[in-house]
Amino acid sequence: MSNEFSQTQSSEWHEQWCLFQDNELWLFEDWIAPIKLEDFQGKAVLECGCGGGQHTSWVAPLAASITAIDLNTTDIARERNQNFQNITFIEDDIASMDLNRQFDIVFCIGVIHHTDNPDKTFTNMYHHCKPGGWMIVWTYSAEGNALVRWSVEPIRKLLLSRLSRTTLDYFATIITAGLYPFVYTIYLIPWLKFLPYYEYFTNFRKLSFRRNVANVFDKLNAPQTYFTTYETCQKWFNTNDFEPDTISIRSYRGVSYSLCGRKKD
Repeated sequence: MSNEFSQTQSSEWHEQWCLFQDNELWLFEDWIAPIKLEDFQGKAVLECGCGGGQHTSWVAPLAASITAIDLNTTDIARERNQNFQNITFIEDDIASMDLNRQFDIVFCIGVIHHTDNPDKTFTNMYHHCKPGGWMIVWTYSAEGNALVRWSVEPIRKLLLSRLSRTTLDYFATIITAGLYPFVYTIYLIPWLKFLPYYEYFTNFRKLSFRRNVANVFDKLNAPQTYFTTYETCQKWFNTNDFEPDTISIRSYRGVSYSLCGRKKD
């Protein structure tokens, strides 16, 4: 384990996971595909960025063991998973951690793009994966996110970062409510599929109102976000480091990438 953190701890994440919880198993299964939940059976698993611990709770009944790492929220995740005996929670930076072991499966869902240096983070996670083991990453994409990158992000940095999380939750709720009339009218018209976030709103209609608020809140709250390009995905999951026929680089709902591959022996 590292003796000090290279990335600064952020209270924003602790406050976010106190406010929200991810309860959609189907969404997790979408993000990790083509890997299936049953593929975790009997495996030693490393979860990089466990957040509030919901993903941990879905893997724990199957895995032989889980080591769940987070820099900000291990207390929340531990409390929510106190009934499981096979989870070890560690407060550490996933970019600099040194656990002195390797794992059958290393997964990172929705976290790598919030780290100081996603390339460094990926490399460190790769070092913790056993030869023949699987790596799974879900990350925001640069492609398809122009609106968030060039309008929401500047406003967040300039204004929203100064607000309390309670106030930010209020704004996220208002914004989410304002989206519903469009999502259930214009964004149901088949010949308007060229509109931004058309695919994304397919999921929006499946989620509860509060879960949609959580998604909006995340965009307004994250201290930093690096949007991952397709070229970066190819650099991470390359044929020198991973078995070529196992590499999957898949656009998900036009706004993110679901990535996986088996590390070469």
